[in-house]
Amino acid sequence: MKILILENDQIFQSELKEYLVNLGHHCIGCCYKQDAKHYLVDTVYDLLILNIDHETQDGLELYAELKVENFTTPVIFTSALTDIETISKAYDMGGSEYIKKPFHIKELGYRLQKLSYEIENIKREHILLSPNYSYIKKENKLLHKNLVQPLTKKQFHIIECLCKNIGTIISFDLFREYAWGSDLVSDATIRTELSRLRKVLKEDFIQNYKGIGYKVDRYVKAPK
Repeated sequence: MKILILENDQIFQSELKEYLVNLGHHCIGCCYKQDAKHYLVDTVYDLLILNIDHETQDGLELYAELKVENFTTPVIFTSALTDIETISKAYDMGGSEYIKKPFHIKELGYRLQKLSYEIENIKREHILLSPNYSYIKKENKLLHKNLVQPLTKKQFHIIECLCKNIGTIISFDLFREYAWGSDLVSDATIRTELSRLRKVLKEDFIQNYKGIGYKVDRYVKAPK
């Protein structure tokens, strides 16, 4: 898994990274919220480990900002704080686990093992469409780097039609039925809407088959 660690204690952060790397994970560590946000812009992570300390509360603040943007990645909070309000807030925000400091580093491994099923379920539900785009079947959401892509209602219906028929060329008639319902629209109108949608997307994963229709395929990562 790709894991991002936000931990202001650099020695402990290094210990966590070393332990997780030895378990076969790829880890990035940072001490401050802004550094973490920088990494999240460029990379999709499978898990975040966020510390909540007395002074900055960076872990909670970061996650609150991400949740506003419909962030879906599982989170483990770590903290030496014992007040029930902080613990409750971490869970209420959607945190998957809360580990109280100090803890034995192997406890983190056990928590990861427990979360692995949830994380694998998320991966199975996500149809990868490009290096950074995925579609969540169960929730009918298009994500870019784990953040929901803003779309108009019509654009969303088009994406939904493409992703629910992945690998199949969608004809103008099927688009007309799925996205426009009983409205009589021309092929030119549908092409124009597809063109607008492709301009909104940050990566172009929609394939155009001239005069026939459009298609999306599952994106397969190249082996390292």
